[in-house]
Amino acid sequence: MTIKTVGLIGAGLMGHGIGKNVLEKGFALVTMAHRNREPVEDLVKRGAKEMKSVAEIARASDLVILCVTGTPQVEETVYGPNGILASGKQGLIVADCSTAVPDSTKKVSADCAAKGITFIDTPMTRTPKEAEAGKLGLMVGGDKAVLEKIRPVLSTFSDLIIHTGDVGTAHQVKLINNFLSLGHAAVAAEAISVAAKAGVDMAALRDIVMGGGAASVMFGRLINVPLSDDDSHAKFAIRNARKDLRYYTNMTENMPVASPIAEAIHQTYVLADTLGYSERYVPRLINMMIKNSGGK
Repeated sequence: MTIKTVGLIGAGLMGHGIGKNVLEKGFALVTMAHRNREPVEDLVKRGAKEMKSVAEIARASDLVILCVTGTPQVEETVYGPNGILASGKQGLIVADCSTAVPDSTKKVSADCAAKGITFIDTPMTRTPKEAEAGKLGLMVGGDKAVLEKIRPVLSTFSDLIIHTGDVGTAHQVKLINNFLSLGHAAVAAEAISVAAKAGVDMAALRDIVMGGGAASVMFGRLINVPLSDDDSHAKFAIRNARKDLRYYTNMTENMPVASPIAEAIHQTYVLADTLGYSERYVPRLINMMIKNSGGK
């Protein structure tokens, strides 16, 4: 089956860029609004067709891309009374770009397969900026033949596509990747907050760190907060970071393997969330840490 019509469920910060690039590369797109209508309205102006429900999208699509918050939303989309399982046709492919629990992904995939629907995990790396530019990184768990079938669509919004193995392995790799990136961000935030308390010249700190072995992408992004009050280099909400780290620590517990560093990092994001930074971007960990230490 040739992919002609792509369904997009989750046209948010990342999903808008995905949908825009799918359209620009010549595929038909159907999508729906959730809380924020602005991204959907822009996609409609670009040629997308707006649907009213998951059921309508599932019936109209050859490939459905999920770009929702996490496992509860994925399961609702699949198992709901008007969800993909109830409405999708045989031969439909579902690519889950969300960050989700690997064990759930395996179960969802098996349940979909029983109905003639193929469900694979295709979580993303990078930021909304790369989504808009069509330069996301994708991990893909599932049959290689399915990947090759949908590669033309995935390539419209990604320039790095890595096959990780069977269904569920991409979400495992994604959780490990997010542990590393969010862990780096937490360490960088603590270092920068200490530097702020000490009165360190932030430009000097940036130059010495980024010129040596302590350099990291996340430090390079977070240092823009004290330099120019700019948190736009890591547009990822702290509540989502907390969720991803919880998924990671749950995964390690079930293996089982000790993850004491991850537990500490997770609690850092929990603290930020409970102190009112839930909807702020990850770089605002710096503000939380400074405020929590008696600063402003």
